[in-house]
Amino acid sequence: MTIKYTEDHEWIAVEGDTATVGITQHAQDALGDVVFVELPEVGKTYAQKDTAGVVESVKAAADVYMPVSGEITEVNEALRDDPSLANSDPMGAGWFFKVKLTNAAEVAALMDEAAYKAFAA
Repeated sequence: MTIKYTEDHEWIAVEGDTATVGITQHAQDALGDVVFVELPEVGKTYAQKDTAGVVESVKAAADVYMPVSGEITEVNEALRDDPSLANSDPMGAGWFFKVKLTNAAEVAALMDEAAYKAFAA
């Protein structure tokens, strides 16, 4: 599994032609307590950088962007029921959606963990 990061503070974990997407620890720290998430529709196709969802906290609302182009194959219904999962386990149980990649080359252009840590500092 390859994990990459975007400048918009999403993470993407790629396994084969499918990837899981969520917000980073840095993003959830900045947002504070997450109270609502709007998840994309399963079956919908997005281009890289399209808005695919929204995360709302007690402090602010922020768009969740597609790190890569692809089709939504699954959304995290547990997150819809308990948005605080985005705070308590942003890189695990707090994932947002899964996407079938349509352009795997886009993954290579994203930041690795070291680059993201330097960017977020």
